[in-house]
Amino acid sequence: MNRLALALALALVACNKDSSARPPAAAATPVTAATGGPAALDALDKRTPVPLLPMMADHQKRNMRDHLLAVQQIVAAVAVDDFAGIEQAASRIGFSEPMGQMCEHMGTGAPGFTELALAFHHQADRITVAARAGDKVGVLAELGTTLQACTGCHEQWKQQVVDEAGWQRVAGAPPPMAHGAGH
Repeated sequence: MNRLALALALALVACNKDSSARPPAAAATPVTAATGGPAALDALDKRTPVPLLPMMADHQKRNMRDHLLAVQQIVAAVAVDDFAGIEQAASRIGFSEPMGQMCEHMGTGAPGFTELALAFHHQADRITVAARAGDKVGVLAELGTTLQACTGCHEQWKQQVVDEAGWQRVAGAPPPMAHGAGH
């Protein structure tokens, strides 16, 4: 029997073993706010907080997930030399006036955050420039620099969900209308 066949046979045997023969996993005790869960984690996290209302924090997280999806699409398009696809995906993370306004709004209570966020979006514009030039190496280089901006930002900043009174203290303004944060 060759090695590949042996490996497959062993894998099948392992997958077909009776799972009832294994001891049950010990039940984990969830950490709650009363036992210091989120507060304990927050105390360990030394990044600078970006105060946000719950709706703003949710909106920002959805944007971050879309940024990651755009990066995935850029990589997939690079693999097949689809420069139009690269440009289309990169445009979602590049600078636009609504994106700039959103960055300013999100960074209201965190001096320095807005500037870093805007720099990220302007850096992402360079991916589009390289894609328009059909420059695969340039696309990858600019994507790498853009990802450095991503990781640098996430290394420096963390969300801090605040209530309306907390927002008013850090922003010096009343909380935005629910529809105002959805640009």
